[in-house]
Amino acid sequence: MRFTSSLTITPKWLCLRSLLLLVLSANTAFCGELVKSLPGFDGQLPFKLQTGYVSVNDSELFYYFIESQGDPETDPFFFWFSGGPGCSSFNGLAYEIGPIQFDIDNYNGGLPRLLYYPYTWTETASFVFVDSPVGTGFSYSTSSNWKSSDTLSAEQAYQFVRKWLEEHPKYLHLRLFIGGDSYSGMIVPLITQKIVLGNDAGLKPHLNLTGYLVGSPITDMYLNSNSRFILAHRLALISDQLYEKLKSSCKEDYVYVDPNNTACQTAISQYEKNVQEIWSNNILVPNCAFASRNPYGQRRLQKPHQKLSSDLWCWAFNYTLSYHWANDPSVQEALHVREGKVKYWERCNQTMSESYIYDVETVVEVHRWLSRRKLEVLVNGGDRDLVVPYVATDTWLKILNLTVSSQWRPWYVDDQVAGYTRKYDEETNGFRLTYATLKGAGHTAPEYSRKQCYEMFQRWLHFYPL
Repeated sequence: MRFTSSLTITPKWLCLRSLLLLVLSANTAFCGELVKSLPGFDGQLPFKLQTGYVSVNDSELFYYFIESQGDPETDPFFFWFSGGPGCSSFNGLAYEIGPIQFDIDNYNGGLPRLLYYPYTWTETASFVFVDSPVGTGFSYSTSSNWKSSDTLSAEQAYQFVRKWLEEHPKYLHLRLFIGGDSYSGMIVPLITQKIVLGNDAGLKPHLNLTGYLVGSPITDMYLNSNSRFILAHRLALISDQLYEKLKSSCKEDYVYVDPNNTACQTAISQYEKNVQEIWSNNILVPNCAFASRNPYGQRRLQKPHQKLSSDLWCWAFNYTLSYHWANDPSVQEALHVREGKVKYWERCNQTMSESYIYDVETVVEVHRWLSRRKLEVLVNGGDRDLVVPYVATDTWLKILNLTVSSQWRPWYVDDQVAGYTRKYDEETNGFRLTYATLKGAGHTAPEYSRKQCYEMFQRWLHFYPL
C-alpha cells in the first residue's frame, strides 16, 4: 500500500495513518502532542505549544511548534533551525525569539523557573523549532552508525519540512519562510533552494515559499575567518601598527598562511594574544572562563552560577539553566520526549559537532541563485559579534551585486538608533533583501537585543520599512 499526500487529506486521517505505520515500522513519524503546561512555568501556557518527532530515513527529528499568537489562519509560517552545528532549537525558543525565558535573576537552585517573554516572534508568525541535524537536542538516530554533514543536514531538514506540512496540511496555504542563525546560515539557503527546485519539479504538495531569514549567518568559511582580523581592528582590539603589519606580511590573507612566512605567523600570534581573553560572542560582555586567575596566573573556569563579584554578571550563566531544566524527568515527560533515546540533553552537542563533516565551504552562489527568484529575505547580525563579523556579511552581500534601493541609514526603536540597514531590490524578478545590523549586539543578535530584533522582524514581515 502506498500513501500519497494532497491538500484533501485531513489531519485525522494523517494521525490514523501514523498509527497504522507504527504497527508496520519502528521508524514512523508520530503526530505531535499538545503541551498545555511546563514544569517551572506558573499556570497554563499562554500560547499553543505542540511537540513531536518526524521520521527522516533513520533519524527521528524532534520539534517544538508554537502557533502564532496573532492570527494563525493568516500569519506567516516559519521553520527555524539553530546553529552549531549541533545546537538545539530550544536555544532559539528560550534565548532568542520565542515566548519564554529563564528567571535567571531569582535562581537559587533546583528546577529553573520559566517566565513569559512578550517580545516574541510568535506574536506575529507560527514557528516550528527543529532539533536538526540528527544528534541535536532530543533528535536521535535509529542507526548505530551515523554521521551528519552540511549536505545531509540540508536534505534531512528539507524532508522534515515536507513531511511536517504533509501531516499538518491546514498550514500549507500560509506564506512559508525558512529561518535560522549562526551555522544554519550555511543550511537555510540550501533548504530554501531545495524547496524552489521541488516546486519547479511539480512535487506535491506545493510549498508556498515566500522567503528566508538568516541571522548572524556563517555564509563563507574563508570570508568569515578572514573578516575577524578586520573587525578586530575596527573595534580597537588590535593597534593600527599591528593591523598594518598583518596586512603587509600576510597580504590580507589570514587563513591560508604560508608556514614559512615568519612575519605573517608572528603578526597572527600577536593578534591572537590581543583577542584571546575576549568573549568572541560579544566583545562587550565579560568572558567568564578568563575572568578569574589563580595565584600562579593560570585561568580557571567559574562554577555554574558562581558570580565573580556583586557587579559582574556572566552571560554563560544563562545557558546552564537550560541543562538543569531540559534534563529534568518531569520536563521531558511534559514535552513528550521518548524515554531513553537521548541519555543527556545538551544545548549544543559538542560530540556531534566534532564528528560532523563540513562539506560545504560557501553558500554565496546559492544566495545568488536564489536572488533570481521572487523572495523576501532578511539578513541581520550584531555589530559586536566576533564569531560572525558583520564585515563578512557586508562583503558577501556586495559580492552578489544586487541593486541597492535604500542606502545605509540608521533605524530606530523607541526613538533610539537600534542599528543600521540597507535594502536591495531586483525589480525584474521581485527579489527583495533587507540587511540590518543591531547596535551593540553580539552572537546571535536576538540574545542581546531581543526587543529590537522583534521590532526588526515584525516590520520586515509586514512590509514596513525598518
